[in-house]
Amino acid sequence: MIKIEAIVRPERINQVTAALEQVGCGGFHYQNVTGQGQQRGVEVFTGRGGSMTKAAVSKTLLVTIVPDALKDAAIVAIVEAARTPPDGQIGDGKIITSRVEDAVRVRTGERGDSAI
Repeated sequence: MIKIEAIVRPERINQVTAALEQVGCGGFHYQNVTGQGQQRGVEVFTGRGGSMTKAAVSKTLLVTIVPDALKDAAIVAIVEAARTPPDGQIGDGKIITSRVEDAVRVRTGERGDSAI
């Protein structure tokens, strides 16, 4: 099993979740987060010609666990749905994967792939 954590623009989360559902990913959760990456913040216009740099940028963190066989399809789906058309922009996000040793469904006690 593979855990996929995707940090994407909040305005793209509906496209990302729809793309994951289309490739067969049935479960995920997401939350709004703030932080900074290589982008190092954004310039915010304050009105009257003034501006300031906002170091922490709003993003959405999506987390899902998929069977090994679904890993590549899920990553492609996220990339295609999260990328700003036509060729992407700085701040479109990042995807991190890690191996999951086990998963347990609390209600039934199922383990492994059947629990996800």
